[in-house]
Amino acid sequence: MLANVGLGIIAVVPLWFLLLFAINFPLAGMGLTSREPTENDGMLPWALLLVPLWGLFLGMWIPVNLLMRDRAGLPAGRYWSLASLVSLSPTVVLMVLIEIL
Repeated sequence: MLANVGLGIIAVVPLWFLLLFAINFPLAGMGLTSREPTENDGMLPWALLLVPLWGLFLGMWIPVNLLMRDRAGLPAGRYWSLASLVSLSPTVVLMVLIEIL
């Protein structure tokens, strides 16, 4: 699981950009947040940023966890849930440290 913590540190960047996207578009569209006042470029720049970022991250995360899953000895569902939670932990710690939560 130490590899997932390391990958989670890398995941901070794509997760942060995904959070900013969610705040500015779907959540603002539902009235739950307010859109950034200077955001007037639309969704295309976000798509051009998020798709490669998530492609690179998942291109690392999935193969590493496929190799580790065989060694873990856990059922598949439990392993993938635990790997996801451990990978999210650095982002959650960072958010708590900068008082966003």
